[in-house]
Amino acid sequence: RLQGGAASIVLFVHHSAIPRTERAVNPNPLAPIAAGERIEALDVLRGFALIGILLMNMEAFAGPLMRALTGLDPALTGVNRLTDGLIYFFVQGKFFTLFSLLFGMGFAMMVMRAQAAGRPFAGMYWRRSLSLLAIGLVHALLIWSGDILVIYALLSIPLLAFRDVPARWLAWLGVAVYLAAPAMLMGLGLMSLWVPGWDEMMAPGAAEAMAIDQGQLEAYGRSGTYAMAVAQRLRDFSFMLSGLMVFGAMVFGMFLIGAAFMRSGAIQHPQQYPRLYTQLRWSVLALGLLAMLASFLVQPTVSPTLFNLHTGVAQSLAAVAGLLMCLGYLAWVMRGLEVPKVAGYLHWLAPAGRMALTNYLVQSIVCTLVFYGYGLGFFEHLPRMWQVPFALGLYTVQVLYSHWWLQRFRFGPAEWLWRSITYWKLQPMRRIAA
Repeated sequence: RLQGGAASIVLFVHHSAIPRTERAVNPNPLAPIAAGERIEALDVLRGFALIGILLMNMEAFAGPLMRALTGLDPALTGVNRLTDGLIYFFVQGKFFTLFSLLFGMGFAMMVMRAQAAGRPFAGMYWRRSLSLLAIGLVHALLIWSGDILVIYALLSIPLLAFRDVPARWLAWLGVAVYLAAPAMLMGLGLMSLWVPGWDEMMAPGAAEAMAIDQGQLEAYGRSGTYAMAVAQRLRDFSFMLSGLMVFGAMVFGMFLIGAAFMRSGAIQHPQQYPRLYTQLRWSVLALGLLAMLASFLVQPTVSPTLFNLHTGVAQSLAAVAGLLMCLGYLAWVMRGLEVPKVAGYLHWLAPAGRMALTNYLVQSIVCTLVFYGYGLGFFEHLPRMWQVPFALGLYTVQVLYSHWWLQRFRFGPAEWLWRSITYWKLQPMRRIAA
């Protein structure tokens, strides 16, 4: 059944290609896309992904990051347990995949614009990737160790090799690369049965995970200083990179699938792909929910110090669910944009999506200043249930502020910096200068 769901992902690209008119040579130099040329659906999707990312990250802001990666917290009871379970089931692992999908779409859009303009692409793209890496390192080491920008920047470099791959192959390759991650997790689970002394082999990693968890409690709690937090972030960063093989496969697979969506025209012209979106909304999302339910039943709580067959099965199913549910969410948002009453509300998210990088960084700055010891010190003091209204309130402020900002400026502050380095030219910031 999961193979059938994966097949529907690539159904729409069997006969797609870049129109020849997009390859025509244009003497105009490359520049950031103008406001009137933006694909509104992409901005709405980015805005939608932002709230999911914040809901997912709240547990890691309000407490140790390590414990936010373990699924359902067995220590919680009542409404806090229900909240934690719902976010784990419907949010965790489903929105970083959506953000990764959107990153791949942005990559494909840049390639298509460069081809249409007849301009070189590689140099500009290298600056884009390296500047994102710099921003990500600042974020990971000086602001919050749950950063994903460094991984995006690192994986964006090999993505350049796929710029001329046809859409149908991008889709198949994306699914294959993504599914390599649950395959590796399942393989590790099976090795726990076959390899003698498995627990002893895993002991150093388990000890390191416990040390990281204890270090986070001390560095980010009320007695922690900013210097302690930076030192701990260095340790966190090293530990997080150790899982790059599995997590990176998921991210890079979504990059390729997102590029396939864009190159095929399924995002620009969704009305031409009714069968695709119908299957994603109903069949693929249903398969994702079943996979997540199976994962939850096998093992709702994943120990950071133990990896056995149950862990491998549960995490593999959760990874598959992340892919399928993400695509289902995408399809429902696209459907909402076709319904006038719903579209009116969804379009309110677009300015937040246009400032997605800025808003992502601001979320980290605000939340660490609220929860960490060098800020207000609410670390481990906000109940799980109350983390949801906190996130919704912060996101509402960001949406309103994004509307206000973009009425006056062309870009968010982080977007302006990123684009200025990418195009190697200071971009006009005020709208009147455009």
